[in-house]
Amino acid sequence: MPEMPEVETVRRTLTPLVKGKTIEKVILWYPRIVATDHDKFVNELPGKKIIRIDRYAKYLLIRLSDNLTIVSHLRMEGKYHLTTPDAPKDKHDHVEFIFTDGTALRYNDVRKFGRMQLILTGTERQVTGIGKLGPEPNTPEFSEQYFLNSLKRKKKNIKNILLDQTVVAGLGNIYVDETLWQSKIHPLSSANKIPANKVEDLRKNINETIKIATEKRGTTVHSYLDANGEVGGYQKMLEVYGHAGEACPRCGTTLEKIKVSGRGTTFCPHCQVIYK
Repeated sequence: MPEMPEVETVRRTLTPLVKGKTIEKVILWYPRIVATDHDKFVNELPGKKIIRIDRYAKYLLIRLSDNLTIVSHLRMEGKYHLTTPDAPKDKHDHVEFIFTDGTALRYNDVRKFGRMQLILTGTERQVTGIGKLGPEPNTPEFSEQYFLNSLKRKKKNIKNILLDQTVVAGLGNIYVDETLWQSKIHPLSSANKIPANKVEDLRKNINETIKIATEKRGTTVHSYLDANGEVGGYQKMLEVYGHAGEACPRCGTTLEKIKVSGRGTTFCPHCQVIYK
């Protein structure tokens, strides 16, 4: 699933492709991608101009004229690509935005898990899943005291807490495994038992990892591509994710893989301390 660095990279690559274009027509080949009223989506978008594209955590916010926003969550396999209306349709193309300049933006999703919502701009925290999310990494809201206080109230394991998006938003399986390893914290540690100094190590590692991964244009380990069809670069820097059975880069112990909250989890049984 694209995580925050990947979605930010999509935002950065998609913006110059579509900013300033006016929608002429919308085609829903698979209407269930749109979680709001389908007729309204098709009928209200023609004539609207794309002003800019914002992002919060893993959500794209396509800002349109007349105070409208398309909220887009890519989920597992969602991708956007610019083409022309007469280009052959791929079997996994599900939504097409035809522009007045003769180009078209298509949304492609092998798994069909992605969703779009058409809302009034500014209401995203009231009417979409964004309202349940915690602060993003590298923001003033994601402070040392905030993170410490939040984890003190959580009895679940730290991996579960980092994945559920309510304490900190934008992390997924890859970056959680990486930052827990960097911080020497076992993924099954009880969140409220982790010492304050280790919580701060984790916060700093989350901030730094997300920053570097974004600079590297995200991580491609399965099918992630940006809006230009290019892969990310951070996969070359992964220390533990995808390396189960190999030697820990820090201590040489064989990395193990277990299931935590249903997610494959790679860690070092020697240098990642479990706090219970």
